Amino acid sequence: MRLSYPEASYSKSDLDVPFTFNKNSFATNVGLKKMAGQDNYGVNIEYSNLKGTIFLTYKNIDGDSISLMKFIKDAQNFTQKHTIKADEIVEQVYINDERKVYGMFYEVGGNAASQSQFYVTDSVNHFLTGSLYFYTKPNYDSIFPAAKYLEKDIKQIMESVTWK
Repeated sequence: MRLSYPEASYSKSDLDVPFTFNKNSFATNVGLKKMAGQDNYGVNIEYSNLKGTIFLTYKNIDGDSISLMKFIKDAQNFTQKHTIKADEIVEQVYINDERKVYGMFYEVGGNAASQSQFYVTDSVNHFLTGSLYFYTKPNYDSIFPAAKYLEKDIKQIMESVTWK
């Protein structure tokens, strides 16, 4: 059985947050939640047809290099917790000097709870992390096509992030 998904069509997000990104029109809902702390937000990009969500968390670091290092370490540790179930974790560095976006994308293979995770920052004021989760028990063979489709959306988010 071959699963097919529509060709991705991206448009700029229009949320009241300190960054913009391109989102796929295939997403069925984009929710925004103000979190504890100044300028901290959660954004959920839901794909009900795929029974999955990309969860974004934004934190304002306001020039605090200690907080930045803590957030990066937390993001890396969060990904490494999946090594229990993951067959492999492939890291891909992301650098865009023009837009001042630097980060890491993690592709998690195997029956882990999350197949893709990332973080990006400008290294001074902004930190954004994201994870992909499906509403089903992790079975890599079954969710692989959807995970690959949404991996492209996650990379599009990383590549299109612009800080306000």
